Amino acid sequence: MKVRYLSIALLVCAAPFVAAQSTASPAKKELVAKLLQLQQPEFEQAARGMVQQPALQMMQQVGPVLQTQVPADKREAVGKAIEADVRKYVDETYPPVRERAVRLAPSTVGTVLEEKFSEDELKQLIAWYESPVNKKFQQAGNEMRGSFLQKLAPEARSLMEPKLRDLEQKVRASLGLPAPAAAAAASAPRAESKAPPKAPARPASK
Repeated sequence: MKVRYLSIALLVCAAPFVAAQSTASPAKKELVAKLLQLQQPEFEQAARGMVQQPALQMMQQVGPVLQTQVPADKREAVGKAIEADVRKYVDETYPPVRERAVRLAPSTVGTVLEEKFSEDELKQLIAWYESPVNKKFQQAGNEMRGSFLQKLAPEARSLMEPKLRDLEQKVRASLGLPAPAAAAAASAPRAESKAPPKAPARPASK
């Protein structure tokens, strides 16, 4: 039962129901509130992902620039400074985004729960969230994802790298930039010819 994905699906379809007036009974509202409380870690995780994603994308873009535009003796210091700025951004941005996510949950996810689920169904969802099986599944989640990604990464990399190289070449061509190999060759100092000078010709014997 994929209950842990419920909040994500509900967030996607919640918008049309946000403005609707709630006619749920007090008992149903109480069940929805309890279910939202159980789902709060998922809302917080979604908020963290939303905050971290642009920072991770920025770090991916910074990597090549750091290697090509920053002198080798300054790369480590510049890299650490950028990492510190990224951590500060996450530390400062996540708390208010998390608070907003938790605050919006009742008027979005909660509204859909009230309209789409009966009291009995809500009780079943709560029972699942509180069940030892679900807790065990959640605890095993990180291990399962880690094992899966560890196996997937090397195989995916071999499939992705040729396509990424082709994409990079196309992007460089569109930008009018030389290919990576050509750019590296152009920036490298040309080796001077060190062929030994020819010995002077001896006078012909008479």
